[in-house]
Amino acid sequence: MDASFDIAAVNYDQSFTHTLIGKLQRRVVYKIISPHLSSVKDIFEINCGTGEDALWFASQKFNVVATDISEKMIAIAKTKNQYQNLDFSTLDITTISSFDKEKKQDLLFSNFGGLNCLSPDELSSFFKTAPDFLKEKGKLILVLMPKNTLWEQFYFFTKGKFNTIFRRKKKIVYANVDGENVPTYYYNPKEIVHLTKEKFKCIEYKPIGFFIPPSYLEPFFKNRKWFLNFLNLMENSIQKLRFLSKYADHYIIILQKL
Repeated sequence: MDASFDIAAVNYDQSFTHTLIGKLQRRVVYKIISPHLSSVKDIFEINCGTGEDALWFASQKFNVVATDISEKMIAIAKTKNQYQNLDFSTLDITTISSFDKEKKQDLLFSNFGGLNCLSPDELSSFFKTAPDFLKEKGKLILVLMPKNTLWEQFYFFTKGKFNTIFRRKKKIVYANVDGENVPTYYYNPKEIVHLTKEKFKCIEYKPIGFFIPPSYLEPFFKNRKWFLNFLNLMENSIQKLRFLSKYADHYIIILQKL
């Protein structure tokens, strides 16, 4: 797996983490996962970026190991860390089988599409390895990008980019990340359920960003906070409608080890 996100590390917090949209989407994630954390003590995070979620988990008194392939992302995350119960480490997810598995985890977590950088074969391999890191009845909570995102289709339509409206349906897409073309693969919820059925049972999946827009629309909504707040209220009203997951910007899926 390529560490292409090194180039995005410097601006990542400014372009997503600290944006109005980024904060709203992350708040929805935390609201959904919180009921699943009651029996959790130890968390292993994959694709942690600049560490925002790891810091939140650590502030909630969980023991956290947070990893990312990007050395620059990890370097920035370490500058934020003031917790004794949080460790950051560089890790290529495709080599996760070589990582220390002696200490079992209650939860493996990956937020905002980190696993969309894995090809179908790589993702399948990850799901076969993941149970080795988990305690009995441990959970795997992932936030992924689906194939049918309505916001993106609408955006490309208004821009007249008709050839890219349904780009997520392609086998592989080269997404532009600060000038770097990053190989990206999109998976709908039922594909993940199918890939994990031998090792995990699906507890639930829900949309993240069906009404809340993608972060690249931040400039439009920055001066229209009332509109964004309305969309946030709408987002909270449709959380039980899991069929909307494949049409959202992201979706969250919660799996439990068999």
